[in-house]
Amino acid sequence: MLRLALLSTAQINDAIINGAAESELVSIVGAASRDPARAEAYASEHGFERWWGSYEVLLADPEVDAVYVALPNALHVEWSIGALEAGKHVLCEKPMGREPDAVARAFDVAERAGLVLMEAFMYRHHPQIKRARELLDEGAVGELRLVRAAFCSTLGRPDDVRWVPELGGGALLDVGCYCVSGLRLVAGEPQTVFGEQALTPSGVDVRFAGTLRFPGGVLGHFSCGMDTAPSQGLEAVGSEGSLLVSHPFTADVEGVEVRRGTTFEETEVERIDVEHANRYRLQLENFARAVAGEEPPLLGRGDAVAQARVLDALLRSAETGAPVSLQ
Repeated sequence: MLRLALLSTAQINDAIINGAAESELVSIVGAASRDPARAEAYASEHGFERWWGSYEVLLADPEVDAVYVALPNALHVEWSIGALEAGKHVLCEKPMGREPDAVARAFDVAERAGLVLMEAFMYRHHPQIKRARELLDEGAVGELRLVRAAFCSTLGRPDDVRWVPELGGGALLDVGCYCVSGLRLVAGEPQTVFGEQALTPSGVDVRFAGTLRFPGGVLGHFSCGMDTAPSQGLEAVGSEGSLLVSHPFTADVEGVEVRRGTTFEETEVERIDVEHANRYRLQLENFARAVAGEEPPLLGRGDAVAQARVLDALLRSAETGAPVSLQ
């Protein structure tokens, strides 16, 4: 089994721990914190035999094969590179970063060391997303015209790091990155982006909306927020129909809905069920197989760098009030 350690005691670890518990390929061997007492208490709470009182001590442990980096967004690239330089494979929580050059640099380190680095967009591993992509490839909606995505919720904890701009907080990097990833999965790489944001007094984008132009005249739109009622979805609209994944990112409801027809009166609705799956388990198992050389990581260098490129362009657009070209 791949011996995976948690580089932090962040809340998102719970989903990774639960996913690993269902897998025969990955074992969570312990967690590290900058506070030794916190690391020991966390290990006791989760039944881990090992804990490390600093990230550096964890990375020096030869009994660890890989680490999961779930630190604040602004620290993802720095500690991913540190782990790779220490000889560990890395599963890095999304977003890996907003600076494409920095993300590319992390993959340079991974490639030189012969190690696996993967960005943790767990939703991409779920069968409903794979089935949606297959249906689009089969022409389920005809020629693609529009793509839409949303991911909104309320972040009620005032001391959460996602409210801190210096740590890479904000709605776009927290939840909007899922929307950007989903639009790119459906429509490819955008040519131009335009972003609008609503800021808190501290400078964090609490709400963000973006418009993207893709090749072939395909237009995309997304919205995200950290102070709204829950809302999510990923939709592709074509010349002959539309496809909707109603809960693409949380998978609380699993399945794909396809509507076919060119008038409201004649539209036929088909509900396509998919097998229930723990997307975190699937993500971990793809990572473990990639480490073993049995299959490529679903999300590699090309996707991660392109994702950072779009996020950076959207933030620059929102800051300047002008569209940003990616061509």
